[in-house]
Amino acid sequence: MTIRRGGTLTDADHHLLALWAADCADHVLALFESAHPEDPRPREAIDAARAWGRGRMPMMEARARGGHAMAAARPLKGPARYAAYSAGQAACVGHVAEHDLGAAAYAIRAVQAAAGKNSREAGAGEREWQRCQLPEAIRSLVLEDQARRSELCWHVFDE
Repeated sequence: MTIRRGGTLTDADHHLLALWAADCADHVLALFESAHPEDPRPREAIDAARAWGRGRMPMMEARARGGHAMAAARPLKGPARYAAYSAGQAACVGHVAEHDLGAAAYAIRAVQAAAGKNSREAGAGEREWQRCQLPEAIRSLVLEDQARRSELCWHVFDE
């Protein structure tokens, strides 16, 4: 059981958050890999998020891979940067559950950055895709968190 803003979080739900965050990051990973195909760090972070979510990797190892993905993001701009940050955030969910929102928000930002003039519509589409991937067991938790913390996440979760 984890104490989280707004209440408690079971271990099973914590793992579901990591798996959902990995799906969010994986959905935009091509925006990084098309620009930097030689750099495996964001993909390794997504793999680590999934491994931790399935109980196959220690949290500290997954978190370290998240840090490596975020290091890949730092010198970049645009969609590739946001996609790498999304992967890094996903890998850190085991450490701090709220990183699930970071993974989702950065994925939306990546899509918005890639869409140019259509960024608003693209962001809304990505947000809807993410919400369709939410397991029922954590759906209300994530949606409540998004509503409460959207301001911290560039308002990407606003309707």
